[in-house]
Amino acid sequence: MVITRRCTSLSTGESKGMTLDKLQGIVVPLMLVVGVVCSADADGPQFELVPAELIRQRDGLGNVLAKLRAGESVNIAYLGGSITAAPGWRVKTREWFSREFPNAEVQEIHAAIGGTGSDLGVFRVERDVLRHKPDLLFVEFAVNDGGASPQRIWQAMEGIVRQTWAADPHTDICFVYTYRVGYEADLQQGLCPRAASAMEMLADHYRIPSINFALKVVELHEAKKLVFQSDQPTEDGVVRFSKDGVHPLDEGHQIYADVAAEAVQRFGEDSVAIDHQPKLKTPFVANHWQAAKMVPIDAAMLSPEWKELPLESSLMKSFGSRMGTLWEATQPGSQMTFKFRGSTAKLYDLLGPDGGQVIITVDGQTREKPVARFDSYCTYHRIATLSLAEGLDPNEVHTVTVEIDPEQPDRQPVAFRLEDPEVELKSGKYQGTNIRVGQILVIGDIQ
Repeated sequence: MVITRRCTSLSTGESKGMTLDKLQGIVVPLMLVVGVVCSADADGPQFELVPAELIRQRDGLGNVLAKLRAGESVNIAYLGGSITAAPGWRVKTREWFSREFPNAEVQEIHAAIGGTGSDLGVFRVERDVLRHKPDLLFVEFAVNDGGASPQRIWQAMEGIVRQTWAADPHTDICFVYTYRVGYEADLQQGLCPRAASAMEMLADHYRIPSINFALKVVELHEAKKLVFQSDQPTEDGVVRFSKDGVHPLDEGHQIYADVAAEAVQRFGEDSVAIDHQPKLKTPFVANHWQAAKMVPIDAAMLSPEWKELPLESSLMKSFGSRMGTLWEATQPGSQMTFKFRGSTAKLYDLLGPDGGQVIITVDGQTREKPVARFDSYCTYHRIATLSLAEGLDPNEVHTVTVEIDPEQPDRQPVAFRLEDPEVELKSGKYQGTNIRVGQILVIGDIQ
């Protein structure tokens, strides 16, 4: 008997402000499989929560393992959120590869940005990963994609896969699923949480190996060997996984690294080198984002008030390596205008305490309200994306204009983070109508 439940709606919110991200040992009765099934669209795949398994080999990592065994130089890329950006499992696994294959030169491609999901990763994978010619790509977005719909996850994650293999069909890919508090509810039933389930369905289609770090965390908790979240040290023999329920402490990162090492060793038993190119013949979803790209802003798109930030500026030092050239405008009325043929356009920009708000016009239609480049986390500057247009006719040329509004956004949302908000919000730090932009993110082509 299969018990299913139809979902009438799915949250499409994002993991906002996070500076992030077959049940082994538990027998599921053969006569009873409990799952959750949700329709994507009439002609596309039907989403369902899928069984959780610690390690899924599928087609393995034969290409990169062959190079490692031969003592060749290997580039290992890590694309993800803050869990991967931290000097934890990313560093530990790269060090493990070096120890396990001492004759090989193992280089790391650090491509993780806190608080971001696959919907940004798909636009930046070429710049941050593929141009560095990876032999292996780990993709970690199961936490930061936790609020996204399965359809959106499929579009972005499939775009990452297809861009990677279009660039080099001998690059191996491995999906990894990290833990946050709340995921145990599904994992204790032997099921992957929603984001990981969507990714597993895609991984099955493309035969991509996967590692479920979150499952190991839950197993250890069930065995009373781990506490998910605590501000206080635990008793001997019990791992304190995290303080916040999301970001692992060193012991938590070590669990991830140990599971990754176990997986690679298991993959090594049967993995053979393979050309992934034939897998691109049949897409998983028709509207995948393989065409997603990052395009530098041309000065011709900007009104005269915009200035290119110098390399020695603090914002360029902090964000230039990810965002490229940063353009800044501070005066109301400053405009950016560009045309593109495609379905979707966004801006790769910065949020910050002095951020302004913008008026967005697409094909002559102006959005009803200005969009703030400021939120409740803006005690500092951080990378963000500004959605300009989605779901447009991909065969048409569209015109987009972004203009700085005369009013600055309401700063009260950040007040609860300040010691003396009445005074601090009047300081220069929280004044301004400043907009800083790095790249255009487009599914299609700039005209």
